Amino acid sequence: MIARSRLRFAHDALFGVGAGCFDELLAGTRCQVTTLNAEHNPFFGGLNPEPIPKNYGPTAAFLKKHPHDICLVTDGDADRVGGMDGRGKPLSTHQLICLLLHHFIVNRKGRGRVVKALTTTSMVDKMCAAHRLELVETAVGFKYVASEMLKGGVLLGFEESGGIGFPGHIPERDGILAGLMLLELLATERKPVTRLIAELERQFGPHRYARIDTHFPLEKRSVLIGFCKNNPPSRLLRSPVAEVKSFDGVKFIAADGSWLMLRGSGTEPILRIYAEAKSDADANKLLKVGVKLTKQV
Repeated sequence: MIARSRLRFAHDALFGVGAGCFDELLAGTRCQVTTLNAEHNPFFGGLNPEPIPKNYGPTAAFLKKHPHDICLVTDGDADRVGGMDGRGKPLSTHQLICLLLHHFIVNRKGRGRVVKALTTTSMVDKMCAAHRLELVETAVGFKYVASEMLKGGVLLGFEESGGIGFPGHIPERDGILAGLMLLELLATERKPVTRLIAELERQFGPHRYARIDTHFPLEKRSVLIGFCKNNPPSRLLRSPVAEVKSFDGVKFIAADGSWLMLRGSGTEPILRIYAEAKSDADANKLLKVGVKLTKQV
């Protein structure tokens, strides 16, 4: 199906090991493959080779002049994915995850448990509920997702940073296979990726995600998390807090589905603050609530 699709596919390899993979895999097909930042460079062109929008600038400018159907971005070792639409607008890792989950459920007719790390979009929760699939939520780190996948019966496993694991494959993240599956989705449905995302949002509502990393002393972290766990806010913006999860940091979940999470880095004096709401403005307001919480200790 991909071979006959005539899709125009761009791949930003961020100077990593993924460069050339799609050229080889799709050689002889009717797909047009454009590989960008393809040089295998141990300094990654001066970038920290993460698939995040701040690294997309030159490729986004290229896509505005030379439109494609989709652009996949892989990190240095090509196990994590980000992306852009065909004209250079960033796609979040959460959007890519939900597109793949939709494809595996609706087009591939898959069933099984869905595994997600705690910081992944709650659209996944709504999709699983709608399709009556069991959802397993893990601590942050793909090793926890992989551990669940090794038990068997998993449809997909994923994490917020763009790591996606597939059944019947290695128990690890694979950005190249994620790209092929996204191409299969586009070849199957023959709709622009922006339209596919809009259809998911019409069905499950808008989900906007934000995150900041802030310096916070290691010696105060356990005190902060304990304080937050025992003194949760009564509301997140306009909605009452309905649930608190504390098996990895602390996560406040509001009745309207928005959430705020605080979690420390495993090795650095860094506190990560995550939020999701129905709008970018509200997600950023929640981050400010999180910052205020850090000042309580």
